[in-house]
Amino acid sequence: MSNFARPEVPVSHYRSNLRDIRFNLFELFGRGEILGQGPYADLDVETAEAVLTEVEHLARTRLADSFVTGDREPPVYDPTTRTVTLPAAFKASYRALLDAGFWRLEIPAALGGQPAPPSLQWAINELNLGANPSVYLYAAGPKFAGMVHSNGTERDRRIAQHMVDRQWGATMVLTEPDAGSDVGAGRTRALPQPDGTWRLEGVKRFITSGEHDLTENIVHLVLARPVAPADGSHPLPPGVGGPGTKGLSLFLVPKWHFDPDSGELTGERNGVFATNVEHKMGIRASTTCELTFGADGVPARGWLLGEVHDGIAQMFQVIEHARMLVGTKAIATLSTGYLNALDYARTRIQGADLLRAGDKTAPRVPILDHPDIRRSLLNQKACAEGLRSLLLYTASVQDQVALATEAGTRDEGAEAGTRDEGAERLNDLLLPLVKGYGSERSWVQLGTESLQTLGGPGFLSDYPLEQYVRDAKIDTLYEGTTAIQGQDLFFRKIVRDEGRALGRLAADIGGWVAGGRGTGPDLGRGDGQLKDERELLGRALADVTAMVAAMRADLPPAGAHRGPPPVQADPRRLYVVGLNTTRLLMALGDLVCGWLLLRGAEVALDRLNTAQPATEQAFYEGKVAAARWFARTTLPRLAAERVIVETTDLAAMDLAAGSF
Repeated sequence: MSNFARPEVPVSHYRSNLRDIRFNLFELFGRGEILGQGPYADLDVETAEAVLTEVEHLARTRLADSFVTGDREPPVYDPTTRTVTLPAAFKASYRALLDAGFWRLEIPAALGGQPAPPSLQWAINELNLGANPSVYLYAAGPKFAGMVHSNGTERDRRIAQHMVDRQWGATMVLTEPDAGSDVGAGRTRALPQPDGTWRLEGVKRFITSGEHDLTENIVHLVLARPVAPADGSHPLPPGVGGPGTKGLSLFLVPKWHFDPDSGELTGERNGVFATNVEHKMGIRASTTCELTFGADGVPARGWLLGEVHDGIAQMFQVIEHARMLVGTKAIATLSTGYLNALDYARTRIQGADLLRAGDKTAPRVPILDHPDIRRSLLNQKACAEGLRSLLLYTASVQDQVALATEAGTRDEGAEAGTRDEGAERLNDLLLPLVKGYGSERSWVQLGTESLQTLGGPGFLSDYPLEQYVRDAKIDTLYEGTTAIQGQDLFFRKIVRDEGRALGRLAADIGGWVAGGRGTGPDLGRGDGQLKDERELLGRALADVTAMVAAMRADLPPAGAHRGPPPVQADPRRLYVVGLNTTRLLMALGDLVCGWLLLRGAEVALDRLNTAQPATEQAFYEGKVAAARWFARTTLPRLAAERVIVETTDLAAMDLAAGSF
């Protein structure tokens, strides 16, 4: 018999960090400045605080209630009817999320939404995704409706309103079995019909929420290649339906046919069926489906979105949101994983203090007192809080984009299409960090630190860590693997952008390192309390800058990486770049998180200069400690990463395939 006494396991697995969310929103990034005025006149700071409190309670109770149930009792697929049934407990959580109505903060006022800045939206999403990510994934319908509304015809805008009013589900349908991440290789066809609709034929794979019984209807947003009928009855415009991604169009394909005017279901099943539901390592409550269009001899009919053949551009609006969502899910899971590990470390009594390790009579202490556990917990804390700052910093940049767009819409004297192009480029640069860097760091920390803090019990289903680890792995794969995020960062967000967004970001970091007072929250105040950490950040900035320069030096002349290189260029040097794109992604993520943590530490030090309640004193001291820990233990490693980039050769590419 084991003499191990299990600590009491809490009823709710979810541990939120609402205090740190508020710190980022209102103390670090000053989001209160944009509330209570302009498009957010009806949403002041007090109201935003109340919303966050209510969502946190909902997440910790009703949503978290079915987190384990959804994993232990996953959806049941009936291959005869091609339908999926979810457990009652999960349905109750889903209903609670929809009934609460906070999703209206994410949709346009034209669809019945309440305008809210992206920063507040993503803070709310962290709470929901941390408590039960599958529930939130099923609830994508209203958000997708916003995209349909902004891109559609009058008909499509009516459909978008039905999606909101009737709370339909929605999916993003890109991947095909033989194409994978090579979206341009997709073969699903769309044939024009005499009544103005289109008939789709093909198979799509890995479709999240592709089939379920949570809503009366599901609207699939499907990328397909238009094909003209052989009889020439409906010729396509020039260039439509050609090869690659440019030949793809986006179609609205419902599960059940309905009247576009009234939204009422006709009772007729459309020919899009779930022909398989995947058996997965984690996030089992979320159905991941194979969808077949035209299965069982039933035609799959739909509408061309906006009646324009601009599918990949339209779909990227969804993809960018999805990548932000995946990063948020990963970060939220790491946060609750860390806080669960911290709770355990405080209550698990084991071993004597290291200073009395040889004394058999010494009292046993909580494992929180052991040095290596403290090392592990500080790693987790710094990473979780740094990633949250990265997420909400990116969301704050999205606030700038949204406010510029709104100003252009409201100001009759403004030029049509008013935009903050600098903010748009910076947001584009940050998205691969939120998704790629955020998911990788979260997955590794959860497995190597959070679960490890619990030791053997962490491997048991008695505690949520093992499910967190399984659920979080998908985040490195969803919506483009980490390798794809690294390539996107370098080739599209740095090279194609001519380094403008990266230059702006580097200038802001460099300004903070220099301690300049500046005019905005992005620059430090030069108070000297973080002198050593500023120096470490400055070196890290130089290292990452040198990495980018080395990789750009290995590129063929401008534009050649998108076509055959000129004779004088060594085309194989592009392989050297490819060997380092993921390395750059992770290094830039470390740099930005280090900067944001230190900015937060500076705010915390200011607060500590005045009397604070004990809990606030501890909170601010923790912010300073985590930032200093990250600066001293993570940022110095970038010097080694720089050396690797600068000395990479073609040995890996010269190795024969049989030698692997």
